[in-house]
Amino acid sequence: MKKTLFLILLPMLAASGFAQSKYDKYYTNLPVEIERVVPVEFPKNALNIAQFGAVPDGQTLCTDAIAAAIDSLVKLGGGHVIIPKGTWKTGPIELKSNIDLNLRKGAVLIFSENKELYVQKNDPRDGSKKCNALIRASKCENIGITGQGVIDGQGFFWRPIKEKKVVRDGGLQEVWDAAIEMGGKLVMDDKTYHLWYPFNLKPELGVPNIAATAEIQEKMRPHLINITDSKNVVVEGVTLRNSPKFHLVPTRIHNLIIENVTIDCPWWAQNGDAMDPGNVQVALIAGCHISAGDDGICMKGGVGQKGVEAGPQRDFLITNDTVYRAHGGFVIGSEFSGGMQRIIVKDCMFDGTDIGCRFKSAPGRGGWCEDIYCINIVMKNIRESAVFFESGYADRSAGGRGATDTDDKSAFYPDWSNFTFKNITCVNPYQAVDITGIKGKPVHNLTFENVNFYGVKAGITMDYAENITFKNCTISPDKENTLKHTKAILWNGEEL
Repeated sequence: MKKTLFLILLPMLAASGFAQSKYDKYYTNLPVEIERVVPVEFPKNALNIAQFGAVPDGQTLCTDAIAAAIDSLVKLGGGHVIIPKGTWKTGPIELKSNIDLNLRKGAVLIFSENKELYVQKNDPRDGSKKCNALIRASKCENIGITGQGVIDGQGFFWRPIKEKKVVRDGGLQEVWDAAIEMGGKLVMDDKTYHLWYPFNLKPELGVPNIAATAEIQEKMRPHLINITDSKNVVVEGVTLRNSPKFHLVPTRIHNLIIENVTIDCPWWAQNGDAMDPGNVQVALIAGCHISAGDDGICMKGGVGQKGVEAGPQRDFLITNDTVYRAHGGFVIGSEFSGGMQRIIVKDCMFDGTDIGCRFKSAPGRGGWCEDIYCINIVMKNIRESAVFFESGYADRSAGGRGATDTDDKSAFYPDWSNFTFKNITCVNPYQAVDITGIKGKPVHNLTFENVNFYGVKAGITMDYAENITFKNCTISPDKENTLKHTKAILWNGEEL
């Protein structure tokens, strides 16, 4: 009788979404039930790009060979495009449904420094030019970028460099000297230090300009990987490095898996975000190692009404990840008008980030939050705040002086609410908690439980915040410094 009952239950479990998968090991001891990812499967067909004339000398463009392999597999119903061991140079790659780009161990896929290869036609809306992502896909099902190889975007030819950041703050004179040796354009970043643009580079480098000015070209920088409006996407095992801008940008995706991925970006890289999923429903980010020039794992949700129409970022599990140098380890914002729902960050470590958990937005870019959990996290050597909220964030480009949020400040205020921080240990942050809301729109309903800050120089500041609960939490000052900023200010400005 028991055996018969078990056989009957199996199809019932599968139909209800609880059939076993290789990702179930991550979904244990969660604070709230969330929808789980399902594995992405591909046909067994496989074609090697060398079969289509690709040459692994790091000089010959393999763009056409890779495209031919993809098209041939599409005709077979899909499968794996094999990038074997060697250094393969390419222009932009467009993936299609049921295609897995598989980089074998020892494979390095390096993207051409020739910016002209990535320029789209003029945008019919405003006449401006934009660049395609180095690897892109749109309106597809079953997309994979997998293996043990490396994808290198050669971002040095795209990114501006701040002399103050690399020389004064980082002591990396050799980085600045290498940039100057390439030619380029210098402008004053302030009264003392310069900002270098990879514009008007030396002719022998073969890197022509793609815009009339350095400032316009700066705004055309592409992402390394951008997959949009698709279903069932897996990025697994690969190393991503040196993107012209953000490294991994999955947008409006249902069922996203990012597992055991390494993102290696110089800490001084301008806007060098690691991964920025936006308006994604049902996702897993697990076992990743990240070092970034901007935010590490950053949740996005669109701006204004377009963000609302794309739907909330929901049912995310971020677990067993390590973020080293980055502006923030786990981040929401600055744009999230579509909302954030059931986001769990669990069993992660942030080591050397500017901020541990960073939540930033501004009027015109904000949205709502529900069931956001940061639990079982270790933070070390946080340069600024371990936990940080800001409702008046201004997102500025290199050389910029103003905010980029919308002119309409009457709607889409950031509604930071319903956050739980539990079982967190933070050693040597500058500050424990820093919260800045907006008058009339306070940060509210935050719970800190079993959270311990050791060796801090500043304690807790709260401006326009309410219903903030601390349970069994400790703050221990740096022995060499007097603990500062321990007072809290309620949303109405009354001191505690």
